[in-house]
Amino acid sequence: MDRLWDEIQEARAWLGSRWSGTPRVGLILGTGLGGLATKIKTDIAIPYTEIPHFPHSTAPSHAGKLLCGTLEGVPVMAMEGRFHYYEGYTLRQVTFPIRVMKAMGADTLILTSAVGGMNPQYRLADIVILEDHINLMPDNPLRGINDDRLGPRFPDMSQPWDRLLMEKARRIALKLGIPAQQGVLVAVPGPNLETRAEYRMLRLMGADIVGMSTVPECITAIHAGLKTVGFSIVTDMCLPDALEPADIDRILKVAAQGGLQLERLLVEFFRQLDVLA
Repeated sequence: MDRLWDEIQEARAWLGSRWSGTPRVGLILGTGLGGLATKIKTDIAIPYTEIPHFPHSTAPSHAGKLLCGTLEGVPVMAMEGRFHYYEGYTLRQVTFPIRVMKAMGADTLILTSAVGGMNPQYRLADIVILEDHINLMPDNPLRGINDDRLGPRFPDMSQPWDRLLMEKARRIALKLGIPAQQGVLVAVPGPNLETRAEYRMLRLMGADIVGMSTVPECITAIHAGLKTVGFSIVTDMCLPDALEPADIDRILKVAAQGGLQLERLLVEFFRQLDVLA
């Protein structure tokens, strides 16, 4: 018997017994974006290991905590580190926190991630506001018998990334003087990076950036009826004719550099959230 609904309610009840707030926004902080956590006025920080049915984060630089509090006065539940398919979890496990955020009362989801840049016009540490995506994950978080209490059997994906929130983010970046691209993300399972031939293929498919997360969370958010906006930081350039071996330490350093700019953008984004509604 599918227990997803019951597990969501158990996690919701457990969290509700420890935090009296109702989140308006769910926020997932990817690689290099832990600094934004310091901007949150945190009421309680809960390790994932304590929350019923939450997976455990094993990715480098991911703190593995759920922060409950406010950011610029907006009630928020923020994941300081996410889960990935390459860690061995199913996509339903990966996206379980999105379900819990919705059950707790969130109506908006903000996704952030570190990505490889395949568009030659992009530069290291650029922020990319997601306008569309390509899903190359070998599974789907909605696979299986649909529970109508969670969302429709066949959710529409003609506009998975909220146009209004995307445009407002672009205007905020322009106002703050933060270079921001708009692009298409392709999600791959990982954990290995791609070959030259694979980068060429992905670019020909229409992708500007490549990552190992974010798209499953977006699919689940759309199924759940959450307005969704996504931001990625280009941490390495994936140009087939000038490809260099991946340097994880350098990638983390660039992610932190781009993260400082994205922090500025997101703080202002939260500050204007009532205007954005």
